Amino acid sequence: MNSSSATLAHRPQQGIWRAMFTDPQSQAFGRWVGIINFWIFVSCLTLALETVEPYATEHAHWFRVVELVAVGFFTADYLSNLYLAANRIKYFFSFWGLVDLISIVPTYLMILNLTALQGGKVLRLMRVVRVLRVLKMAKMAVQNISQSIASTNPIVTNLRIYFIALFSVMMISSTLMFYVEGGLYSPEHMAQGQAALDAQLLITPLPKDALPADAKFTPVDPVSGNPIPEDKRFYTSIPAAMWWCIVTLTTTGYGDMFPLTFWGRVIGGATMLMGLVLFGILMNIVGKTIMVVLFGEHLDDAATAAAHKPSRDNVVHMLTELKLLDASQAAELQSLSAQEFKARMQRAAGG
Repeated sequence: MNSSSATLAHRPQQGIWRAMFTDPQSQAFGRWVGIINFWIFVSCLTLALETVEPYATEHAHWFRVVELVAVGFFTADYLSNLYLAANRIKYFFSFWGLVDLISIVPTYLMILNLTALQGGKVLRLMRVVRVLRVLKMAKMAVQNISQSIASTNPIVTNLRIYFIALFSVMMISSTLMFYVEGGLYSPEHMAQGQAALDAQLLITPLPKDALPADAKFTPVDPVSGNPIPEDKRFYTSIPAAMWWCIVTLTTTGYGDMFPLTFWGRVIGGATMLMGLVLFGILMNIVGKTIMVVLFGEHLDDAATAAAHKPSRDNVVHMLTELKLLDASQAAELQSLSAQEFKARMQRAAGG
């Protein structure tokens, strides 16, 4: 009796947990997506603020607390998706599975405080990997597009997805630019370079007529070997790189900030191309909005009509919710081909 009651009490909880990760139409799924997106947004902001002094030093404890809480949610999300996946091995090696895993591994490696990870280059690489979490937000936005279009204004849904894509591009480009080019003149790199130059000058002193600037370390592009002068060191933090990214995305130009290194220019070129793509998407949304507001055009075009058309999954889910099908019958309908499913529904309607 007790075991039966425990089983019955456990089933609703297991159902809610499963729906939270496998049923996009359930409230639990939507709430969990909202929670994960919130912590992705917060973790991206803290990652950016950690590169700004004196905030990084003064609030280091709070940054670490936020990081640990966020990683706790991301870990629960990853392990639940892995456990509930139809093919766990396939999910583990899938693109999104690897993104979920790689985005949490660096934090656990830093918690272990391994000696091999104390080098500056390794830590910088690990921190860059953390920005991959923002891709999870973009994936969830695309995953829920059909459901959102069917239940809300498509223009509002498209704008939401557009701004998520804009934030994703801005966060990834700014972080890469900060660590790829800004890392060449970060305080740690400058201190190491100056120490190496001082040690070299002890062995080979400068001539007496040398300028004082010759004894000061100047970072160089590792690919081209071109020096980076002090007045061209723009990317001193991720927020500073964000200003460059906004200007680049909106004007397809560098403005008052521009990269000097080879890889910095590669990132800049890719950012400009993404700006053109985002601009095209925005113009499409604005065009539809103008046609609706000024000319009274309706939104029920072919794409929206297709979104409103119930799919097989929706039909089976609805019939199951209404207790018209049991689990075995639902599985049987899902296994039918499109023609067989249509014929079965027509026979049921005729009967």
